[in-house]
Amino acid sequence: MSKPNLFEVAQWQLDECAKILKLDPNVNAILRVPMRELHVSLPVRMDDGTIRVFRGFRVQYNDAKGPTKGGIRFHPNETIDTVRALAAWMTWKCALLDLPLGGAKGGVICNPKEMSQAELEGLSRAYIQSVWQFIGPDKDIPAPDVYTNPQVMAWMMDEYSKITGKNQFGVITGKPLSLGGSAGRDDATARGGWYTIREAAKECSIDLKKATVAVQGYGNAGYYAAYLAKSLFGCKIVAVSDSKGGIFCRQGLDPEAVREHKTKTGSVINFPNTKTISNGDLLELEVDILIPAGLENVITEKNASNIKAKIDAELANGPTTPKADDILYKNGVHVIPDLLCNAGGVAVSYFEMVQNFYMHYWDEKEVHHRLDKKITVAYHSVLDTSKKYNINMRQAAYVIAVERVVEAMKLRGWV
Repeated sequence: MSKPNLFEVAQWQLDECAKILKLDPNVNAILRVPMRELHVSLPVRMDDGTIRVFRGFRVQYNDAKGPTKGGIRFHPNETIDTVRALAAWMTWKCALLDLPLGGAKGGVICNPKEMSQAELEGLSRAYIQSVWQFIGPDKDIPAPDVYTNPQVMAWMMDEYSKITGKNQFGVITGKPLSLGGSAGRDDATARGGWYTIREAAKECSIDLKKATVAVQGYGNAGYYAAYLAKSLFGCKIVAVSDSKGGIFCRQGLDPEAVREHKTKTGSVINFPNTKTISNGDLLELEVDILIPAGLENVITEKNASNIKAKIDAELANGPTTPKADDILYKNGVHVIPDLLCNAGGVAVSYFEMVQNFYMHYWDEKEVHHRLDKKITVAYHSVLDTSKKYNINMRQAAYVIAVERVVEAMKLRGWV
């Protein structure tokens, strides 16, 4: 399968884990499908006076360990199967970090780039009006994802607060700081990823001050991945890309200057003194660290054998197909799987929930310290499990996460 359905990939990964754990088939049957999903129609009055009806989803995958948690995506190509897969991965991600949360995901089929702020606000409020009975600080807590941001979260939190008749900052995470957001949330995904890369570099005997890095996808996570690589660890960024193409410079790139160029021109391509390359070319560069931070299914059985990086750090969700995973493992590429590598976002979202409940807020240094501790423990648990069972890092992450969810289900008497 060259372009696999994401939910089928998620189910396949779970099935492989079930074999390793010798999981009861009845338990696996429950884990293979979402606990609950909601399909909604969202009528929004557009700026020209017409009413357009958007399709939206919310999938609550498993809440054995606690209220479900997961982002909301606004994307023209959103599908229910993508949302199901992401909700499943959020379940395992939260369990892997040992957070008292289950997994969920939401999405709306729309193109935010073609909508005004007023139309986006209308859509954001319409979504909450349709799902509010199914979410809440102790039920299901949404967050930002692709093409949603703190402003969208602020509108959603405000709409939920209006409907319920009281301020409910804890219903949404990823909010602006002045509305109960957490310090350290902006770069949390990339920062958490870099804490795992730091540990992987020790395992692979790589000196980060001499390391070369390529980043595919120069959105929020990709930019911060490049910025932190240089500012925190002294790495050299030799290539970055976006949906229109990539740029390469052996002498190294300035992440902030590239970001300014993209803001002005709409793409990283044509940045001065660089060579234009394709996204495919970037993946196959001779670098120490490759960071897929964009789309899913970019590393496949067709190009996996050409990956030359020593560490493949998955900031994107689902960037590697199952067959590619096998090839990378056989070729000795140290893969930091998405469940672990990009879990910094949900970790700091959880911290935001805790701060909202306490009505007491930590400074950025405290958030960074707690994130480092949480994700470093998770990395070494995955590494140790990988060695114990002689399995790859993704399988090891699944083994830990699924065991924890199954234990919670058993203790609750579900199975």
